[in-house]
Formats: sequence, structure tokens, C-alpha cells
Amino acid sequence: MDRTNLKLKNSIRDIPNFPKKGIIFKDITRLLADPVLFANAVYKFEQAFKKLKIDKVVVIESRGFIFGAPLAYKLKTGIVLIRKKGKLPYKTIAASYCLEYGKATLEMHTDALEPGDRVVIIDDLLATGGTVSATIELVEKLKAKIVGIGFLIELTFLNGREKLKGNKVVSLIKY
Repeated sequence: MDRTNLKLKNSIRDIPNFPKKGIIFKDITRLLADPVLFANAVYKFEQAFKKLKIDKVVVIESRGFIFGAPLAYKLKTGIVLIRKKGKLPYKTIAASYCLEYGKATLEMHTDALEPGDRVVIIDDLLATGGTVSATIELVEKLKAKIVGIGFLIELTFLNGREKLKGNKVVSLIKY
């Protein structure tokens, strides 16, 4: 791990038993509050994806928005929002995925991507891979091409990367 990634990792605080007992929440608010660390995280994503000729950055609600918006700006691309069911105002397509305690559904506008668009998906955390797998399904429904997937944090012990085989995956911090 390089020095910048180590500084990013050291800024993340563990919150035990949040949002429920047995979970250790990775709190990124200290990283976000530090302008140098936040800029470094965005820069790391930019360096990882800038040569891929990206048309759109697809961002997953809600913490993916934080990193994806400045990345899209830096890469001079558009941004596409992936939101929880019922949060988008126009016609949507949907994909559901399983959680420990039930099911969740993500949506994207039907006109958010064009066939052949080259996209990078950005989120804050890769855990089991359910959220990003649903996002991949949405992108593929609109016949766009995923050229990369980026996460601030990857919880390697949950094996979410296994669901992303065949994709370029960038995780800045691994636990």
C-alpha cells in the first residue's frame, strides 16, 4: 500500500455495532472533512481510469455520489445516478438484490445511458457485491460497456470481488 492510501486508510474510523449489532461500520467522514485526503482519493480514481475513454461515471447512492461527481468533473464526463427505488422522477429500469435482512431495489433512468457508452461505476464500499451487481445489471440493460469499477474501501473477507470477475476493479483501501 502506498503512503497516500495508508493515509486514507488511517483516516477511516471503525464504529462497532452500527447500524446494527455485529456490524463494524467504516466511517469515512474524517477523510471527507480533510481537503487533502478527499482530493487524494479523487485523484487516485482519476489516475486509475483516465486512459479508458469514459463517457459516463455511474454513481451508486449515496456515498458513491461523493466520489463520483468530482471524478466525472475531472474526467470531463457525464454522471449517471443509481438510486433507491422511488427516488428518481422519470421513467426507470430496476434491479433487485439480496441483503442480509431482505431485498433492495435500485433504479436508473431509462435514458441515462446510450448503447455503447463506456462507463466507470463508483461506490464507497465493496462488501458482498450485491449493490454493485445490481448496478451492473442496470448498465447492461441499457447496453453500455463497463470499463472499470472503483471503490474507496473493499472488505476483502466478504469476497464481493468474486461477483465482479472480468471487470477492472480498483479499491483504494482494503480490509
